[in-house]
Amino acid sequence: MDAVLSLLQSPVGIALAVLVAVAVLALVVWGVRRGRAGRDEAPLPRREEEAPERPPRAPEESIPAEPAPAVDEGVPASPTVAQAGAGAVEAPESVPSRMQRLRARLAGAGTIGATLLGVLSRADLQAADWEEIEDTLLMADLGVPATERLMGALRTRVKVEGTRDPQAVRQILAEELLALVDPAMDRALHLDPAPGGDARVRPATVLMVGVNGTGKTTTAGKLARVLVAEGKSVLLGAADTFRAAAADQLATWGARVGVDVVRADREGADPASVAFDAVREGAERGIDVVIVDTAGRLQTKTALMDELGKVKRVIEKQVPVSEVLLVLDATTGQNGLRQAEVFAQAADVTGIVLTKLDGSAKGGIVVSVQRELGVPVKLVGLGEGPDDLSPFDPHDFVNAIIGE
Repeated sequence: MDAVLSLLQSPVGIALAVLVAVAVLALVVWGVRRGRAGRDEAPLPRREEEAPERPPRAPEESIPAEPAPAVDEGVPASPTVAQAGAGAVEAPESVPSRMQRLRARLAGAGTIGATLLGVLSRADLQAADWEEIEDTLLMADLGVPATERLMGALRTRVKVEGTRDPQAVRQILAEELLALVDPAMDRALHLDPAPGGDARVRPATVLMVGVNGTGKTTTAGKLARVLVAEGKSVLLGAADTFRAAAADQLATWGARVGVDVVRADREGADPASVAFDAVREGAERGIDVVIVDTAGRLQTKTALMDELGKVKRVIEKQVPVSEVLLVLDATTGQNGLRQAEVFAQAADVTGIVLTKLDGSAKGGIVVSVQRELGVPVKLVGLGEGPDDLSPFDPHDFVNAIIGE
């Protein structure tokens, strides 16, 4: 033991001790590193929630959407009739009272006549005055051809008659405007029962067409209300099957006036099928008038023409279509005129309903749409109320514009 201690205390012993310590430390470090490497190379245990890998699946075939049931202009599906119910039914306002109130509303909205009369009554009309008149007429959506015609007539008569009397000027303006509106056009709704060879009553049919948003469905309901007030029995057909709210809206109107609604049992059904069912139901019940509301989608002109044409053909397999009423928003102006042209080509329009005519700054659309289509304005709407629909009277319209 003494010898070992003596060796460790000598320089040689100290050197040996240091070497041993370094060797031991190196072995420890090598062992630690090897253990870590072994753990890294070991496979990770699979988590219980992981599903085993599956072989790739072949792509599924795309399934085309189920097409709407086609009507080959033969026998469509049986109808779904929404009953008006036994609740309280609103009594429509009488026709004379409604027309009187609508005249008063239209008269209170006029601004065109006031501007024109103010200019025409000036002592000496200059070029700037005539430009002001022309601008006023164009802003009223009278259209360029009608404006040029009216301007020529006014220039001639003011020059020949040489009057500045307000009453005389008003009379000149009234006569020229009335000539443009054309009171000779047939504005009656022709709703006599359709002729038939059997004993059944064949109802008159009204096809409502127009762009969504113009008040078409509401107008169909209001028209039903007008006809009920005149003592006619009415049935509504909800052929706008692409807008679920349209059928619900029509059913609401039906409940208000005690009129049933024929509607599809699902959204996206064939509109022609609903129209066919509505007319057939009306004939079986002995209904006087069937009003069919249609979709107003304008994705493509061709699709619109095809759809409306099919609806009309299917109806006419049972009865002739009595009226095709085009519903236009009077405030859309010349844009409304472009819409009218498209629908006039898609269906044989027999009359126009102008809604929102309580702002006569756009009242000139009455003249321009009639001149372009050769079709009369038959009904006008002047508000949101249930009785704010009335036959169009050219004299009342002109008198309201010029403030008489």
